[in-house]
Amino acid sequence: MASRIPQEFINQVLSRTDIIELIQSRIKLTRRGQNHHGLCPFHQEKSPSFSANHSKQFYYCFGCGASGNAIGFIMQHDQLEFRDAVEYLANQLGLELPVDDNDDNSILYKQLFTIMQEANMYYQKQLRQSQDAKEYLIARGLDGVIAKTFNIGYVPDGWHNLGQQFTTDQQQQQLSQAGMLKEKSGRHYDTFRHRIMFPIRNTRGQVTGFGGRSIDQSTPKYLNSPETLIFHKNEELFGLYEAKLLNKQCARLIVVEGYMDVISLHQFGITQAVATLGTAINRNHIQKLLRYTNHVIFCFD
Repeated sequence: MASRIPQEFINQVLSRTDIIELIQSRIKLTRRGQNHHGLCPFHQEKSPSFSANHSKQFYYCFGCGASGNAIGFIMQHDQLEFRDAVEYLANQLGLELPVDDNDDNSILYKQLFTIMQEANMYYQKQLRQSQDAKEYLIARGLDGVIAKTFNIGYVPDGWHNLGQQFTTDQQQQQLSQAGMLKEKSGRHYDTFRHRIMFPIRNTRGQVTGFGGRSIDQSTPKYLNSPETLIFHKNEELFGLYEAKLLNKQCARLIVVEGYMDVISLHQFGITQAVATLGTAINRNHIQKLLRYTNHVIFCFD
């Protein structure tokens, strides 16, 4: 778990955020007296029932009852979790979330997210250089645009492709902690080999793990990252970040079986598709889905 955000920092973010400017960056407001009014972004209406007050730094909708401060608005409008909403507002103010120097997990979180993004960039570069990998994706009906949208990559055959790109002891340790390298007899070797690589991103767009699809007859056909500090496959939904990015409001989410199902649907304009990571749908998945929509469709083979 990430460390708790100090209440003093939350108060600072709220006190420095202008809720009117924040809301106006997303919906049109008209000032009438002390309040600003507009059409509520949280339910369908023809006459404005949404209002925000500058002095109180508070919003309220008389139609649906939505209310709160700047953090609450961002959470509901941008479909962010609390920590992500605070971090977004802090970034707008030029502030960074405080990190406890004694909190090893918080420091390691940042390190693992950084090394995973670097691995992601390496895999994308390898895809651009591999004719076999590109032909495989073309044969599966995917184009370059969708490959870029999902940051699809490739890792060549071999035991040390990734390890040879990140050679310091610290990098090797971080890759091992992120599940990207395995160790045997004191030596590291790559977890993924000769596979199309699908980065699994959390709702903030950070790479937490990978799914690898073999492009020959090697088994298993699909291989996921192991459980790590930042990756828990029973809680993640592939494609949820992309669905949020491409849909201002998710009227519905369609749960399908695998990576290729999600990507193929997105390519044909059905951008609200997500998938579990080779696991049965569970309570954690349902709770996460219901943060973004009240209409969930299950579409399994």
